[in-house]
Amino acid sequence: MRASDFFLLLLLVVASATAQPVYESRDNAGPVFSDSPSTGARELVLPPLADPAPQPPPASSSALPAPPVVEPYTALNIVAPDNGGTIHSNTGQFTVQVSIQPDLQSQRGDALAISLDRTVLPTTRSVLQFDITPSEWQAAAGDDAEHQLAVAVVDRSGAVLMTSAPVRFYVHRASVATPRK
Repeated sequence: MRASDFFLLLLLVVASATAQPVYESRDNAGPVFSDSPSTGARELVLPPLADPAPQPPPASSSALPAPPVVEPYTALNIVAPDNGGTIHSNTGQFTVQVSIQPDLQSQRGDALAISLDRTVLPTTRSVLQFDITPSEWQAAAGDDAEHQLAVAVVDRSGAVLMTSAPVRFYVHRASVATPRK
């Protein structure tokens, strides 16, 4: 048997090996391969055939979705109160309005932290329009007529992601003047 014949026979044997066992015996011409055992034949243990095109594993229902693309914040501004403006409040309660680009990502835990007269208020906000409460005012605001407000975007752990420029504003409180005698 020529080497090329032997190679073709071996290839045929390997190709059919997945369906049945292969036996090798010897005669005067060399090895003889067969699918049935004969006296003196030994069973060959052939390696599995390589898959010509490996397939990706099937998707399982427990596969995690790809994490969302996180866009960094590009703009954060205080819209109200106006910088240099005046608000009228006897209790200290007033409305703050903020603009942010892109939108506040509250579903991932981002929130707005408010600083009034350089004191960070204990409550964060997840909306762009909210009130400073009288108790927050009492805890943070100084006695001066001029005040400063700043807003920061913080993540779930409290790390600052972006800070607005501070806004300076004035508070006008109504008073009753005592008439002169």
